[in-house]
Amino acid sequence: MNSMNALNFSSRRFHIRLCAFALAGLFLAQLSLSHAQTASSSSWPQRQIKIIVPFAPGGNTDAIARITAERLSHALEQSVIVENKAGANGAIAADFVSKSLPDGYTLLMAAMPVLAILPAITKTNYEPKKDFIPISIVGSNPFVMAISKSVPVSNLREFIAYAKANPGKLNYASGGSGSVSHLSAALFVKRANLEMTHISYKGGGPAVADLLGGQVQMYFGNLSELASHANGGLIHIVGVSSDLRARQLPSVPTFSESGFPGFKTLTWNGIVAPAATPAAIVNKLAAVLKDAVMQTETQTKLLQMGVDPIGNTPSQFAEVLNSDIVIWAEAAKASNLKIE
Repeated sequence: MNSMNALNFSSRRFHIRLCAFALAGLFLAQLSLSHAQTASSSSWPQRQIKIIVPFAPGGNTDAIARITAERLSHALEQSVIVENKAGANGAIAADFVSKSLPDGYTLLMAAMPVLAILPAITKTNYEPKKDFIPISIVGSNPFVMAISKSVPVSNLREFIAYAKANPGKLNYASGGSGSVSHLSAALFVKRANLEMTHISYKGGGPAVADLLGGQVQMYFGNLSELASHANGGLIHIVGVSSDLRARQLPSVPTFSESGFPGFKTLTWNGIVAPAATPAAIVNKLAAVLKDAVMQTETQTKLLQMGVDPIGNTPSQFAEVLNSDIVIWAEAAKASNLKIE
């Protein structure tokens, strides 16, 4: 072997050894990271947890988030706070959480419209099934149709007659363009052949405030947002959008009973985490959430709001989300609704 060949052979051996050392180093680094992540997951949580709410304070999602945060703080023996990031019909908060570190310390109190409706009717910077891990649905509830006391009606039939006698003079509120309250009300207006104007708000709280003040005449909202106001005589609830009457309002008929068969809209609120959140954290949080939701105190608070407690598993939540994405994409397409 001449000197040039010997040099080339030695160089190749050097590069092979160098690559081997590099691969070994990479393997050890990944192994160390894996051990660190496992240790971190097993000791989670070690600091404050944030639950991001995609709407303004005062609405249904905000109220559920605060009940959830209180119960989690107690169960995890760690501070759990609620932070509101309203705007873009919930997309701002969802985008923020999707880009947060997947360490279990930044969570989203997801509302069904943010993950199942909004991406179907407008461009979002997040993909529900790709960018989030479902953890557990805290509760679900039907929507109800509420009428301002400024409108001289007491039931759905009277409201339809009044609206037809005043075409274009009435308006309806929603918690945001493309929200369930918007889609539900718009579909009802279409089916009832009414002429009404849509007024969009940044969340259910401001919409309810203007309904109570008479600035808007009708609002399709969560039972939890409206039941207390109805009991106080400030509004009339004239229809429930579920298969059965709400136990909190047994005298209020469903839309099917009032001549609108098949008219049904339900929503849910659940905790999701950024994609790549360790399974150990997801499973621990799901178990804690289930226990918290099953507690009598939590169930009492939720039921008083008109929310049916759920507390399901991550896989069950994923099935619900996947189904709703398909259903509401079809509904949005059929109704030809677009973000304003």
